[in-house]
Amino acid sequence: MEPQSVLVRSKTAPFGFGFTGCGKLSLRHINKHLQGHSINPICHSHQTQEPLKTQSDFPFYPKPLSFSSKRARTHFLTPLNCSISNATSPDSQNPLLKPLKNLSFDSLKDNLLKLTPYDIVKWSAVLSVSVAAAKWTLNGLFNPFFWMYFSWTWMFWPWILAAAVAVYGLYCFRKYSRGEANIFEQLAVVTSAFTWLTLVPPAHFNGFLEGWPFVFFFAYHYFFFFNVSVRKRLYGDYYLRPHDPKWDVNPPRWCRLLFCVGVMVGHWLAAFEGPELHRIGGGWSNVGIWVMILVTLLMQYNSTLYLAKYSEKVVVPTAVVQFGPYRWVRHPIYASTMLLFVGYCISLRAPLALLFVVAVCLWYYEQKAKLEEALMVETFGESYVEYASKVRYKFIPFVY
Repeated sequence: MEPQSVLVRSKTAPFGFGFTGCGKLSLRHINKHLQGHSINPICHSHQTQEPLKTQSDFPFYPKPLSFSSKRARTHFLTPLNCSISNATSPDSQNPLLKPLKNLSFDSLKDNLLKLTPYDIVKWSAVLSVSVAAAKWTLNGLFNPFFWMYFSWTWMFWPWILAAAVAVYGLYCFRKYSRGEANIFEQLAVVTSAFTWLTLVPPAHFNGFLEGWPFVFFFAYHYFFFFNVSVRKRLYGDYYLRPHDPKWDVNPPRWCRLLFCVGVMVGHWLAAFEGPELHRIGGGWSNVGIWVMILVTLLMQYNSTLYLAKYSEKVVVPTAVVQFGPYRWVRHPIYASTMLLFVGYCISLRAPLALLFVVAVCLWYYEQKAKLEEALMVETFGESYVEYASKVRYKFIPFVY
């Protein structure tokens, strides 16, 4: 089948283009386009500009038809040399999409586990400034009366979702107690516990969630996953290593159960005692709470890191740690946990709940600290006795 051709005449510069079965189009000067009885395009690469081919370059082509004109023509336009091909060039792809090619769940997980508290503080500051700027812009664009009656930061609490999270968390905890829970199920256990600690109580007494409950929900997650980040930093993964079970020091089971119940009651008491969420002041009145949160996170991270440096398999100590937060108190990890609960009570303006939670934590950690210190004296002898005489306070500097 002969190719179809279309000629476009112009007083300035005649052009022609033709279509063939190769699925390509060629647009060029007509004197270089017509070839014998058939018109075939000469395909060129659109990546480089090549000069037009002459008859000597293609000796197997028949002689081109000659056209004579009585009047000389002046060509003001450069003959076009272009082609359309079905092939896709790598250079024609969008460069903005190249970073997405290497994006995967494993790489994202590795990057998240490498984050340090300083990175979290830095990106949290950037996010806070961005959110504040965006909210200020929206408040200026929309009617201010709209924001008085409805806030986009409020979330009306769905009790069905809370119950579903609790049921699934108990199911995963049952598997975890038998050693069958995978990583996602272990995360579900922690998320379920923190949901019923920080989100459900204020939502029950207010009907919606706003402000500090959200902040502490994520702060609790980050706080209790520091051990995972330390294992990732030391070993390249987050799995526990086999160790001597004598270092698994825990009070009796009834004592641990009573501690968990006391912490839960303390959080519910804070939500009941505190004012409605929209009545809690904002702005500079919360600077002290933010400082307390940062101190808590940094204390827990540094305590875990220093302890792991002088321990075998993270759990078994090989020396008496006297650096970092251990210069001020003998049990800084327990102290940071108490400080986290205290920060939640202060943010909700609940002083009675604060005293209750501190009393529960001191009662439980006092028993656990006695067992651990007895084991440290048995293992390291005078070294730990000398350290205990130098650092007299267990949990609270200059107080207890």
